[in-house]
Amino acid sequence: MSNLRPHLLIIDALNLIRRLHAVQAQQALTPAQALVATRANLINTSKKLLAASEPTHAIAVFDGEIHSWRKEVYPAYKEGRTPMPEELREGLAELQDAFWECGVDALLSQTDEADDLVATLACGMAKHGHQSTIISTDKGFCQLLCPQIQVRDYFNKRWLDTAFVQQQYGVTPEQLVDFWALTGIGGSNIKGVPGIGPKTATALLLQYGSLAALLSACQQEEAGKPLLKLRQHQDDALLAQRLVRLQRDIPLGFNLRDIRYPPQPDSAE
Repeated sequence: MSNLRPHLLIIDALNLIRRLHAVQAQQALTPAQALVATRANLINTSKKLLAASEPTHAIAVFDGEIHSWRKEVYPAYKEGRTPMPEELREGLAELQDAFWECGVDALLSQTDEADDLVATLACGMAKHGHQSTIISTDKGFCQLLCPQIQVRDYFNKRWLDTAFVQQQYGVTPEQLVDFWALTGIGGSNIKGVPGIGPKTATALLLQYGSLAALLSACQQEEAGKPLLKLRQHQDDALLAQRLVRLQRDIPLGFNLRDIRYPPQPDSAE
């Protein structure tokens, strides 16, 4: 084990579970049967992910029942999202156990969103030159992409990599936060700048490079129409930028040794 380069597999747990459960919910099953089938499917999927990734460390990150700081600064955050099915919410402890059964520890915070915890874990590894693979369909993680961090969309069997970001948004991963600051993110009910859509946002970032440069340019007298819109809605753009950017420095309260895969007794150092 000590000869292997550290590689952390980070599973966005509810992202995975909700999609697996949605498949079962379409079958002619009772809620209890759907939960049992979801658990079996989760174990099977986790084993596949572990075999494919061959990690030295692994963790499944859950969202707790929290009122996040994003909700504090922007009460409309994630308003209108479909709530989790009740039977799934009640069965979460059982599904957490399914990860442990596979040798994967589970992280659930009562104070922080899963996305920020995932970002903190992956960036902490990258800081030390170590690899992380994030399993999620959430494109928000693409802002973290770098040689040490990769994102895998298990359901669509694809890597959400730099080429994907370029094809999807026409910008670099480093520019994604500023892109979303301009366009907003509908799924999280984050508003961007009214009148600036994806094409305009891409064109502006290709020309100016960053939101900071755009904000500087929009103060000029000869600013064009999109820049005038940005000038009028500067506060909206800056708020969206803050909401979209993942936190990367949350105190975690454990170290790598605690999430080794496969788990090892403390004595086996």
